[in-house]
Amino acid sequence: MPRPLIGVTLDAEKPGGYSKFPWYALRQNYLDAIDAAGGLAVALPHEPDRVGDYLERINALVVTGGAFDVDPAYYGGGPAHATVVTKDRRTAFEFAVTRGALDRNKPVLGICGGQQLLHVVLGGTLIQHIPDAVAAALAHEQPNPRDEPGHIVTVARGTQLHGIVGADELAVNSAHHQAAADAPDGVVVNATAPDGVIEGIEAPRYRFCIGVQWHPEFLISEGDARLFRAFLGAAAAP
Repeated sequence: MPRPLIGVTLDAEKPGGYSKFPWYALRQNYLDAIDAAGGLAVALPHEPDRVGDYLERINALVVTGGAFDVDPAYYGGGPAHATVVTKDRRTAFEFAVTRGALDRNKPVLGICGGQQLLHVVLGGTLIQHIPDAVAAALAHEQPNPRDEPGHIVTVARGTQLHGIVGADELAVNSAHHQAAADAPDGVVVNATAPDGVIEGIEAPRYRFCIGVQWHPEFLISEGDARLFRAFLGAAAAP
């Protein structure tokens, strides 16, 4: 059988560094993890008018992370915290393609900032800056390398995520200053950090709709690999 086609969202950078002109960016291990799990990855440029065309062709969607934030206007979050950085065209595209994928019941995996975007699409709100909102918060922007664990998460029994990873705890990496703030109707919190910060969500009404706050594409645990395999299994299903 042909490999399922997995759309992967890109980051966007202003001129400078790699090029004197605007450029897209995507860490290689997102694509490596999809390939290893049995998928054929394709990058999705930020073209809101092409969302329908992309969704006709892809079997599933990965919403990636990045060093930016969802504009609080998307979730009624009030004034932006001083630390908030937005990328408006990227967010407009990701919001539209994620909502479109869910409307078509195509599998969606949100990673880090992609989990936050997915949470907002599902009707949730965000903590704009964890250190200002959570007492005794962990270092969610871990000081050690991203291919090492930063803390553990507790995986809620009875959730789809728990069934996939087969463990009550996972060691995860951590690179975020925002997080899901609530559990709106239809959204289940499937993982939490020791300080209570939401680390994973899922929406059981869809065949596969999971967001995790860590970066499973680094494959630092067997649970990460199982998550990608389950996502690809859903993408390959008729």
